Amino acid sequence: MSNDACESDVVDWDGPNDPENPKNWSSTRKITATITIALISILTPLGSSMVAPSTSQLMDEFHFTSDILGAFVVSVYLLGYAIGPLILAPLSELYGRMPIYHVCNILYLVWTVACALAPNLSAMIVFRLIAGMAGSAPLTIGAGSLADMIPAEKRGLAMGAWMLGPVLGPVIGPIAGAYLAESAGWRWTFWVLAIGAGVFTILTALFLRESYAYAILQRKTMRLRKETGNNDLRSILDTGRSRRNTFAFSILRPTKMLLLSPIVALLSIYIATIYGYLYLLFTTLTPIFHDTYNFSSGNVGLSYLGIGVGSVAGLIFQVSYSDRLYLRLVTKDPNTEPKPEYRLPPLCFTCWLMPASLLWYGWTAEREVHWIAPIIGTSLVGFGMLNAFTVASTYLVDAYTVHAASAVAAVTVLRSLGGAFLPLAGGPMYDALGLGWGNTLLAGIALAMCPLPFVFYRYGERIRKGTNVQF
Repeated sequence: MSNDACESDVVDWDGPNDPENPKNWSSTRKITATITIALISILTPLGSSMVAPSTSQLMDEFHFTSDILGAFVVSVYLLGYAIGPLILAPLSELYGRMPIYHVCNILYLVWTVACALAPNLSAMIVFRLIAGMAGSAPLTIGAGSLADMIPAEKRGLAMGAWMLGPVLGPVIGPIAGAYLAESAGWRWTFWVLAIGAGVFTILTALFLRESYAYAILQRKTMRLRKETGNNDLRSILDTGRSRRNTFAFSILRPTKMLLLSPIVALLSIYIATIYGYLYLLFTTLTPIFHDTYNFSSGNVGLSYLGIGVGSVAGLIFQVSYSDRLYLRLVTKDPNTEPKPEYRLPPLCFTCWLMPASLLWYGWTAEREVHWIAPIIGTSLVGFGMLNAFTVASTYLVDAYTVHAASAVAAVTVLRSLGGAFLPLAGGPMYDALGLGWGNTLLAGIALAMCPLPFVFYRYGERIRKGTNVQF
């Protein structure tokens, strides 16, 4: 601690190159942490859809026939995703990221094992809900962890890798789940997830370290108080509130952002709609490719690969384009502060893909065109979805730096509600309208939201500065 800090009783970093500051970590350490967070962020979304192909097996074993209940076994996990962030985001901004990762990894492992041993449908639904709450941790605080250690001009690649989880996990899940259910039964889908959770719990303990500046400086302050006997020392980031008041204030922050920040609210609705479409597609892919295209029970999972391939292509696009364009816009006028809005142009270019790909998928499936045609449509859905998620999340992280976890939590809550409830409406909608007109309706809604990135690119800074709310 510097002499100035001692004199003022304020604890800060030991200069701009302090090795304790996560922004100064080595590239190797940052890359290792990013890969670990990305891997965890694939595992828990994997659990959201891995059971989907085996719900008929599960329902037969528990002697239920309701299609809606079968769909709810899948979607209740996403309700956990909606509840978890409201608690986990403020806890992470109070105690740091690592306690949340460790506790939630263990809870996820325990409740996934409980799902594997579930004696009845009621228990399964409750266990899935709690597993979803615990599994929401990497999706809630992952973006905040990346923002803690990676500067804005290099953040696009890391955010793209992290966002692969919520998109690619649900895609890989049904493929693996279909073969597992066919060969070993539905309970093994949960045993495999539990094994993965155990492995990633160990990886997290080995390769992740605390990255939240507030938590690091608080611990440094406590250490220096013991060493110096000066109980007046306080962190430069200390707000002066008690832990109880800080938690109460923090737990309301995601809700306040949803209600009082137009940017957070509208982007959350946009992402929730797109994420709901992803799970809505999951309700149609299996029956279409099994019944119409005569795929076997195992091979039907391969129909999800289109979304996966499109998502990987979207990540490659982000890696090669996002950070480079951001730097170009920043250096274009060196006298201007870098703006979070510089993250939005890639979404301006790709937002049109979502309505176009929904039309392609819906009408080629309706007319029973060769099976590759609807899969190409879903690959474009994956491409557009990955770009929308990555750009929106990176924009919010750049705009709400210190409270990035709360901003992303707000998006995660609505996104998860969209993923949980839109699929329940999918069956009745497609029964009434068919795949062609049903997807035309969805495309129309997506098209109506396309102006959002353009509006925020032009007026986002003004909207943010005009929101006179203390988050």
